[in-house]
This record gives sequence, structure tokens and C-alpha cells, in this order.
Amino acid sequence: MSDTSARDAVREQARDHARERDKAMSVAAISSERIESDDNAWTRRLVLFLRVMAIVSIVKGLYHWAQVTGFIGGEEEAFENQSMAWQTATIYFAVIELVAAVGLWLATPWGAVVWLTTVVSMAVIELMFPGIYGGSLTVVAFEAVMLAAYLALAWMAARERPP
Repeated sequence: MSDTSARDAVREQARDHARERDKAMSVAAISSERIESDDNAWTRRLVLFLRVMAIVSIVKGLYHWAQVTGFIGGEEEAFENQSMAWQTATIYFAVIELVAAVGLWLATPWGAVVWLTTVVSMAVIELMFPGIYGGSLTVVAFEAVMLAAYLALAWMAARERPP
């Protein structure tokens, strides 16, 4: 066999392989029946948790925006009648909660980081600066439970994926 015919045979095999691979990939993309295995059960639970926390973050962010815009509260509780610390914290949470919600819904790493920032920020404000929001231990406990749940789910999801 000549060098030219051997090279042509190798090229033809490569083309055939590429066609088979492309056909398999297109069929898999079109298929509406995806086989879901239990191999990623913890990852699916983590994503579900992140989506639920995204909804909670949207509610919290909109609540803070409602405080800023005056949709909730009376004349005494108006945004401009509050202390500068309260105003600053409220605007901070109004923005960061909605940013975290987007990242959580998309299940991106930055979304989890922003959400963790909001959780820690709220706990610190409630514990270290009780004059701003009243120092509610219930809020701190809720944030701590959500943080623990996230860490447990993330750890279990990481264990099911081999390195």
C-alpha cells in the first residue's frame, strides 16, 4: 500500500468516526427522554435548595426595596425618618439580596458566594449592631440553619463527584 492510500484510509476513518460522534451527539440533544441516574441525587438536591433560597432572597430583596420606596410602613417608619445606619443597611440588602437571587437561581458559584455574604452580613448586623434592625436572634438562627443546610448539601454533592 502506498503512503498516499494509507493516509487517505486514515483520513476516511477519522471522518467516519467524526460523523458517528456527531450523529450520536445530535440524537442525544434531541432526545426528550433523558436517563436520570441517582448518581447525582445530592447535586439535584443542592440545586433545588439554591432555587428555594433564590426565591427567599427575592422576597427579602423586594421587602427591603418596599421599605426604601415607602410601600410598607407608616409615616413614622418612612425611609427618610430612619437613622443613617438603618438606611445604609437597608439599601445594601435591597441590592445584594436580588443579586444573590439571580446567582442562586442559575446555581453559579458566584451566586453562592454573594448569598453567603448576605447571610453573614445579616447575622453580623443583628448580633453586633442590634440598634439597626433590633438584634433578632430568630433571624440569626434562621440564617445559621440555612448556612448549615447549604454547607451539608454542598459537601454531600461534592462527595458524589469523583475528583
